[in-house]
Amino acid sequence: MERQFKTKRITENNNWSLNFLYKNPLGRCLLKVIIQPPLTKLAGVYLNSSLSKGMINRFIKKNSLKMEDYKPMSYTSFNHFFMREIKPAARVLFQDRGSLSAPCDGKVTVYPISDKQTFKVKHSEYALSELLDSTSLAEKWQGGCAVIFRLTPDDYHHYYFIDEGTIVAHQKIAGVFHTVQPIAIHSQPVFSTNAREVTVIETKNFGEIVQIEVGALMVGKIKNVKTSGNCQRFEKKGWFEFGGSTVILLFQKNQVIIDPEIWVNTEQNLETIVKFGQVVGKKMEESHE
Repeated sequence: MERQFKTKRITENNNWSLNFLYKNPLGRCLLKVIIQPPLTKLAGVYLNSSLSKGMINRFIKKNSLKMEDYKPMSYTSFNHFFMREIKPAARVLFQDRGSLSAPCDGKVTVYPISDKQTFKVKHSEYALSELLDSTSLAEKWQGGCAVIFRLTPDDYHHYYFIDEGTIVAHQKIAGVFHTVQPIAIHSQPVFSTNAREVTVIETKNFGEIVQIEVGALMVGKIKNVKTSGNCQRFEKKGWFEFGGSTVILLFQKNQVIIDPEIWVNTEQNLETIVKFGQVVGKKMEESHE
């Protein structure tokens, strides 16, 4: 596996507004209102309107976006811009079927799933039964691992299938819209309370997996374009509208080897920065060849 990863220290966000919302008693009262779906829908109306176009250039400058990587077009709203398409040449897609490639851009961490079907992210413990909204489904991933891709504003917000296979089940789970910044993830079980979509896929190379898209603060709308039938490696699965977002992959025991560097980085409180298509692991049997 390639060892050319960049890393990012996981820190509590020093943004004044997030600190106020998550750490101040008055802010937490306000937060209860902000994260509710009706308010995020109202924000979505504005972001989908032509009035929001004025945000685009400021967003590009603030996040140092490489616009040459994206297909040129005229944007009708900020959300239209946020869902922009990348040029195929901007991402390298490894075709080795035994390699596990990232389904999206993101900052990656990996956690073992315990015998109790839970995994811990800092101060938050996630029960798979709550995350998946299913007790029986959770049992299948006991002893496996959870790979978390946290997307930030500088990332390309489309995501893809990691392997060819068959979609076994798909479910939308209603929830709220917490930010997925570390300040929230480390203080409460954001992934199992936020709005999310869960897809169970029987893959050719990695066994039965779960891919979860998690919505986030402001809008966080999830748009899946395929929820049934067969899927192909690197076929587009969907995209996020504005708002930080997360893709979680769950693997069963003895199915995949995640790059050791990513495990070490996670233990050292570091996120590993990856781009869509970059190799982050391999199927288990490859290690015996």
